[in-house]
Amino acid sequence: MKLGVIGLPNVGKSTLFNAITNAGAQAANYPFCTIEPNSGVVAVPDDRLNVLAEMYSPKKVTPASVEFVDIAGLVKGASHGEGLGNKFLSHIRECDAIVHVVRCFEDDNIIHVDGSVDPARDIETIQLELIFADMETVQKRLEKAQKLFKTGDKKYQQEAEAAQKVYNHLESGKPARTCELNEEEQAIVNGWFLLTAKPVIYAANVSEEAISNIDSDPMTAAVRRIAEAEGAECVPVSAAIEEEIAGMEEEEKQMFLDELGIKRSGLDRLITASYHLLGLISFLTAGADECRAWTIRRGTKAPQAAGKIHTDFERGFIRAEIVPFETLKELGSMNACKEKGLVRSEGKDYVMQDGDVTLFRFNV
Repeated sequence: MKLGVIGLPNVGKSTLFNAITNAGAQAANYPFCTIEPNSGVVAVPDDRLNVLAEMYSPKKVTPASVEFVDIAGLVKGASHGEGLGNKFLSHIRECDAIVHVVRCFEDDNIIHVDGSVDPARDIETIQLELIFADMETVQKRLEKAQKLFKTGDKKYQQEAEAAQKVYNHLESGKPARTCELNEEEQAIVNGWFLLTAKPVIYAANVSEEAISNIDSDPMTAAVRRIAEAEGAECVPVSAAIEEEIAGMEEEEKQMFLDELGIKRSGLDRLITASYHLLGLISFLTAGADECRAWTIRRGTKAPQAAGKIHTDFERGFIRAEIVPFETLKELGSMNACKEKGLVRSEGKDYVMQDGDVTLFRFNV
């Protein structure tokens, strides 16, 4: 899973990225500090792996991972090449989802490209640039489909109709992800890799003081309203706090968060939100060699899940031996689960569930 971290210059984007990935992206108080995208891979927090590690004492524990990509700050006119617009837009296309960092704090020492802090306006600035870029893409698709349809190739009629519908939606100032399309139209539009079709998490970057009373923060409330209106996620974070806890040991980090009245770090909440947004779950494998979490899309069937481990597992799939994690945790061992008949044998049509502890049987 690749998440593109975007935002206007000086909203705390690179500071947040540095904190959650420790990748060392440069952070400075001027626009276009980030030119080439920095990339950092982080582990997906999963307490279930700790439990499995205690049971099996494996040689290694491998969590699922998420790649964060820090993309250059966007300015008005980027869709026409202003600033680093063209590079910015091309890097977004390569991501599965967007983490849009929105500044929700006042600080006279940190300049704002528009001279004042206004989360709704800032979101609109970026949204419009992405919409303008998508309108150009869809216009080209529309013209091509109309031209080919005139030659008698009727399959392009539906493409032209889908393009016109999406173009009208974009022209009204709305992102492609909120456009109502039928199944066939959606399949066509998916092939265009539109920027505003990507799922979005708004990371409301608040001050250290505001994070403890986030429900009463008016700037975060403004971001949350926008997210709810377009079916996006809103995750309040404090880049300053994330930067502070980045180098701490787990126990020290949790104590620090407890003092602030925060249950989970911004990174944990961002990953949880991204999993939810993209419809992802994890199944688990456990043994003396390795305990590991594997990321799959919700609805994935057992053979395809096996293929995540190795293509041979999918090709020669026989069955999956499965016990839910909570059952394994309660009984304390796989043998105890087997003795009580709680290890299920599932075939090719089984839809994997989050937390399935799985052993795949295959023959090639």
